[in-house]
Amino acid sequence: MKETLKAGVLYFALVFAAGFVLGAVRTLWVVPRLGLRTAELAEAPIMFCISILAARWVLRHVEVSPLRSRRLAMGCIAIGLMLLVEFTVVLWIRGMTIRGYFRARDPISGTAYFLSLGAFAVIPIFAGRPRA
Repeated sequence: MKETLKAGVLYFALVFAAGFVLGAVRTLWVVPRLGLRTAELAEAPIMFCISILAARWVLRHVEVSPLRSRRLAMGCIAIGLMLLVEFTVVLWIRGMTIRGYFRARDPISGTAYFLSLGAFAVIPIFAGRPRA
């Protein structure tokens, strides 16, 4: 279980770091040119690919059991950390409440974002190959 925890934290850290950089690019350069919805929808597939690559990298470098339950645990640890950061630090920086956060989300790009979070949690089940 220790390796699963380590893998989940590392998976979260890699995807969060990439999302932080892409979020800055989106906010500073893409939103002013294309609008919020288009910018967020353009970022979603990039983050999906980053999640796959990060999960594969982590599974190659950390000894996580090939059992689906362990891989799902890795994803659940990562999504738990992602939501913790999203609903504490991000809301605090923006000066928002959770209710205000959900109200401010665009219905289309917000739905895509939450679907991508769900995918982020289950990607480790399908990423990488079990070790021989």
